[in-house]
Amino acid sequence: MKLDNNIPYKLILEENEIPKQWYNVRAHMKNKPAPLLNPATLKPMTADELSAVFCRQLVEQELDDTNPYIDIPQEIQDFYRMYRPAPLVRAYCLEEKLDTPAKIYYKFEGNNTSGSHKLNSAIAQAYYAKHQGLKGVTTETGAGQWGTALSMACAYLGLDCQVYMVKVSYEQKPFRREVMRTYGAKVTPSPSDTTAVGRKILKEHPGTSGSLGCAISEAVEAAASQEGYRYVLGSVLNQVLLHQSIIGLEAQAALNKYGVKPDVIIGCAGGGSNLGGLISPFMGEKLRGEKDYEFIAVEPSSCPSLTRGKFVYDYCDTGMVCPLAKMYTLGSGFIPSASHAGGLRYHGMSPVVSQLYHDGYIKAVSYEQTQVFEAAELFAKCEGILPAPESSHAIRAAIDQAVKCKETGEEKTILFGLTGTGYFDMVAYEKFNNGTMTDYIPTDEDLKGGFDGIPKFPGNE
Repeated sequence: MKLDNNIPYKLILEENEIPKQWYNVRAHMKNKPAPLLNPATLKPMTADELSAVFCRQLVEQELDDTNPYIDIPQEIQDFYRMYRPAPLVRAYCLEEKLDTPAKIYYKFEGNNTSGSHKLNSAIAQAYYAKHQGLKGVTTETGAGQWGTALSMACAYLGLDCQVYMVKVSYEQKPFRREVMRTYGAKVTPSPSDTTAVGRKILKEHPGTSGSLGCAISEAVEAAASQEGYRYVLGSVLNQVLLHQSIIGLEAQAALNKYGVKPDVIIGCAGGGSNLGGLISPFMGEKLRGEKDYEFIAVEPSSCPSLTRGKFVYDYCDTGMVCPLAKMYTLGSGFIPSASHAGGLRYHGMSPVVSQLYHDGYIKAVSYEQTQVFEAAELFAKCEGILPAPESSHAIRAAIDQAVKCKETGEEKTILFGLTGTGYFDMVAYEKFNNGTMTDYIPTDEDLKGGFDGIPKFPGNE
């Protein structure tokens, strides 16, 4: 293995170099994300309306399209120091295995107890809930990374935490469920019979394995029915991408420190939190005309919101109790297959990511799950980290880009987000290793049912 004497394995930032502000990419977007709409009036949601569901300061961040930088409260900065700065690693062994002239870097967000990048926003949302004097929060979780992170943050701050976990993940990933319970969270498989919307979904889809859209509906209802509670979300929303910009800011600072400029930046895409957080500062440079990058969003073929979805206003949840968001969507009624894509099994995409994709700043690709796990196992053998299934989508695309460089002779520099570890995803790895994992790509007819449920009103076509 040949090492670059100028570039170490880990591009290290010092603790005092952790960013003290989040970056708000919306401030530099020419076309801002469309506002959330009240489903009853079809008018933009006001701060007062959103404050009935979300914490007040988070609502301010959600609606802020103008300020490029938002100060990170000192208490959150102090919490970040427990596990940040997160490593930026040169994948020397993977490069050698692929025999590629490409240089590959990954920003590893799995070096905390929750095992993923989700803690970056979980602690922020829990902090604002605590400072508003709330008793607790409710939320949904897909594969469990977000629920785990939020339960950890709530335990740290003394808040009650109620998690609705997508039923298929509740059954496939019992250890992640138990981590949440260890931190004191109440975990309910969704859809459940504990909420009106859950009972309605079970009646309409008996035996369903659930979806993030279902779990969101239940969590929102649970928050609304309990005094002193608010709903928090682990992806999609503007506020979440704001908090996750800490990923890209650290990556950018480390790369600049060592004089490295990436050509291609890759992230897995479910709701958009990891992808948006990683690319935001780099996207800001591109939007301001300072530098140029190629951005690639990677999603599962079983839930292809960007590559096969429609850019329209749609409900963020299956129960249709949440505001309407303009995003790439498969329809809030789309129930994805019980694949191992976990947190990427969401019918829609962040309005920020959707707008950037619509405007041509981001490319998107999709992969079947066996392709993804092939990449995951190769990465594990080369780099010594067992990656989460979600992150492995980005690994697959990074490998493909590196192989293409070998074929063309280009010496591109590739950066991707390794958002979490796969140590609680061993049922999926077992199925892959046993040869029982199957691929599923929805047909146009499969997608039609979700598209038919998209709300119809003038201009939403």
